[in-house]
Amino acid sequence: MALVEVADLYKSFPSGEETLEILKGVCFTLEAGSSAAVTGRSGSGKSTFLNILGGLDRAGSGSVVVAGSDITRLSEPRLTGYRRGRVGFIFQFHYLLKDFTALENVMIPGFIAGAKKRAARERARSLLADVGLTARLNHYPSQLSGGERQRVAVARAMINEPDLILADEPTGNLDGENSAQVAEMLYAGAEKWGKTLIVVTHDRAVAGRAGTRYTLEAGVLTRAAGEAA
Repeated sequence: MALVEVADLYKSFPSGEETLEILKGVCFTLEAGSSAAVTGRSGSGKSTFLNILGGLDRAGSGSVVVAGSDITRLSEPRLTGYRRGRVGFIFQFHYLLKDFTALENVMIPGFIAGAKKRAARERARSLLADVGLTARLNHYPSQLSGGERQRVAVARAMINEPDLILADEPTGNLDGENSAQVAEMLYAGAEKWGKTLIVVTHDRAVAGRAGTRYTLEAGVLTRAAGEAA
């Protein structure tokens, strides 16, 4: 069953006297529990596409159906609920709160969503264990390596048990070794927890781990060479 169904998605931005067409009739379908990677040049619209899927940006036209609901038609309050409950975000920069420990950083979105303190703490502990950070629960971001910080961000994205994980250049600030480790934990974690994962990346190795690969160029999304239709 498809979790994500995108049809005829358009997005443009004004630029002086011109209009920049960022997405041009994008169509995309992804089955629940599967993964996809989107590659393309800088400025090709990858992040815009991901932001629309996550409800961080509005489409110009077209439909974006996630778990049976067209999010392009949601009011802002309902879109906030969608972002909070159905989507987990991972960005190129970890955005951890510097005055909170790894455990607390993972717990915070749970609190915001209304989870009890004990339940949020236990789930955060379990998620951090899954990404290999049991020994780092009480460390602050400044005490963690770049790869460890990004693993905390992966765990944080899972705290509210979202259906969809959206990762925008999740290894972009990491060296080769840490990039490979974080990518493996992200994909393996999504598989273990039964999540649907979409990764935007410039890294071919990171993209290669996905079940399906796409390229986005000049606003047009296509399956990567060698992918079945």
